[in-house]
Amino acid sequence: MTHRVILDCDPGVDDCIALLVALGASDRIDLQSICVVAGNVPVDVCARNALGVLSLAGRDDIPVFSGCDRPMRVAPSFADHIHGKTGLGDAVLPPALAPLQPDHAVDYLCRELGSAKPGSITLVITGPMTNFATALQRDPTITAALREVVIMGGAADEGGNITPFAEFNIYADPDAAKCVLGSGCPTTLIGLDTTLQFRCMPTRMDRLLTSAHPASLTAAAMIGHVNRVYGEIYGVDGAAMHDPCTIGYLLAPDLFDVSEVAIDVDCSDGERRGQTRIQSTDTPSDLPVIRWVHGVRDEKLFNLVVTEMERL
Repeated sequence: MTHRVILDCDPGVDDCIALLVALGASDRIDLQSICVVAGNVPVDVCARNALGVLSLAGRDDIPVFSGCDRPMRVAPSFADHIHGKTGLGDAVLPPALAPLQPDHAVDYLCRELGSAKPGSITLVITGPMTNFATALQRDPTITAALREVVIMGGAADEGGNITPFAEFNIYADPDAAKCVLGSGCPTTLIGLDTTLQFRCMPTRMDRLLTSAHPASLTAAAMIGHVNRVYGEIYGVDGAAMHDPCTIGYLLAPDLFDVSEVAIDVDCSDGERRGQTRIQSTDTPSDLPVIRWVHGVRDEKLFNLVVTEMERL
């Protein structure tokens, strides 16, 4: 199956790796465009990083649109303590081959989705959901164009990675998350319960470091920085590779365990801000129902990620 994809992201180490995988799998991922949003780092840094990945891949034909520079209501939060000030860890990307598009990402989403055939586009979101939520508020009918929305975000049993209760992408803009998850779009959410199973341990780092391929070496430079941070903060070997799970899911859904759940997002300003409450659909409720990914065959996924990156 070929997926016609718009990637809405906040690059960010793992966003960049997800993008490299998508670009390598161009026979199955028809990447239409990239929208960036403030998240891991400020939006201008995200835009520069997206353009740099495209330059590394020799794909200046894919347009990049800069989007929202802050959440819908709450104060901005960044994760440069994990990704580094550049958002790239120890990696240095080549300069952009093409300019940033002049249109705002929200304007682009409204126009592109508003004119697309019903069910023709897969929207992948690997950062805060501010761009798409803002577009939905402007024009709710754009949901008709979507085959599926695949999102990295949320947590159930794993709690959180920015607070004890919340995963970063949801915490960064909980109001946007509640809007998107309640929109009625066919939605698959891949949260920490899955992504923390997908770590780049030393043996996997060795595979990247011994590669002669620029994409794998760039990924290793990015992940090496995050691995050091994970060791200092969490005391574990191997940083989680959150965002590549979204592209992996599109390419090989059989590697993932999925169930239907009801979901709620805490939009309060208290300690549970950004918490995703995942509930069984056995109990009737008015909450939105989505597909929740709760497991992964991580070794096969890692092999897929490296193989696709090295097809660039």
